[in-house]
Amino acid sequence: MNGHHHHHEHSGKKLISEARSALEASGEQWTDMRADIFEALAERARPASAYDIAETLTARRGKRVAANSVYRILDLFVRTNLANRIESSNAYLANTHPGCRHDCIYLICDSCGRAVHLDDDQLTGALRLAGQKVGFADVRPVVELRGICNSCGPLPASAGL
Repeated sequence: MNGHHHHHEHSGKKLISEARSALEASGEQWTDMRADIFEALAERARPASAYDIAETLTARRGKRVAANSVYRILDLFVRTNLANRIESSNAYLANTHPGCRHDCIYLICDSCGRAVHLDDDQLTGALRLAGQKVGFADVRPVVELRGICNSCGPLPASAGL
């Protein structure tokens, strides 16, 4: 086994439906505001801040949406596995597989901001074990790699080595 985690990635209406089901299964309600925030987050390929989402919703609704309200809902989404927080930029991405719990690895382009998600349970499991070996409980690996994606810059000649 290569350590990669397999699951179904969702998008569009199917992602919204899966997110709603996962949130309700956790005992929470799928309100209009939560739906609007999740949809605004899910339509983005790049991590979004609470301020980005608040600005989008303010424009759509025609009335001001406070970033503090968005933060509270984004925190709920992280707790219920509907979104992932990109720690290095204090931004969020919709989880495209909300019913599946595991540790994600993100590659983030420093030029365009695009984030690519990958799974490697062998790597994150080793990190979890390393934390436990030094006496930490409930270890949650947060792995973010930053660089330049191949759309923004050519791969260096040494990349194949």
